[in-house]
Amino acid sequence: MSKTTHTPFIIFIHGFGSNGFGSKAQAMRSYCRQHEVRFLAPSLSHIPTLALQTLEELIEQLGALTPAPRLCLMGSSLGGFYAHILALKYDLPVVLINPSMHAGSSLRRALGRAVNYFDNSTYEWQESYLATLEQTEPAYPSPLNASQCWLLAQTADELLDYREAVEALPEARQTIEPGGDHGFVGFARYLDDIMSFFRQATAT
Repeated sequence: MSKTTHTPFIIFIHGFGSNGFGSKAQAMRSYCRQHEVRFLAPSLSHIPTLALQTLEELIEQLGALTPAPRLCLMGSSLGGFYAHILALKYDLPVVLINPSMHAGSSLRRALGRAVNYFDNSTYEWQESYLATLEQTEPAYPSPLNASQCWLLAQTADELLDYREAVEALPEARQTIEPGGDHGFVGFARYLDDIMSFFRQATAT
């Protein structure tokens, strides 16, 4: 994708059962609004194939604009899995927050009826979705380096073992905090630094 002098355009990818108005997305949305940075956090299908297709189409359509925006990705949990795949495919800078690196195995526990946190509606999380995630999992270790990828993880994540991300992203910038939880306690502390990372990653 061509580069321009425009400020970053940030796409936030939410996690399993969440939506584009979760707490981290809202914090980043508010920050970007205050700093006049373009931001989008789409509410995605729970079906992995559809979610990835939506994100790929979005990235490709935005990249086809003239001038093309400087796209940057953020992803949390399952959204981190998607964001990593897309960062590799489209050569985009990415911030990963307590990401799932092996979503096909980590989400096996969710098989059956799952809850959408937006309205507490339920949907069926199927074996075929796990197969899709396993098939789309990139090879590790990831080639993304510290100028392209920043991992934010907390050691007391109750759903994911942070060490999997540490091992999968050896060349990435890594900030590993003791304690915390899967939602990443104190995420708002990093908003200024995330913006600085993206501005540096997209600089000419």
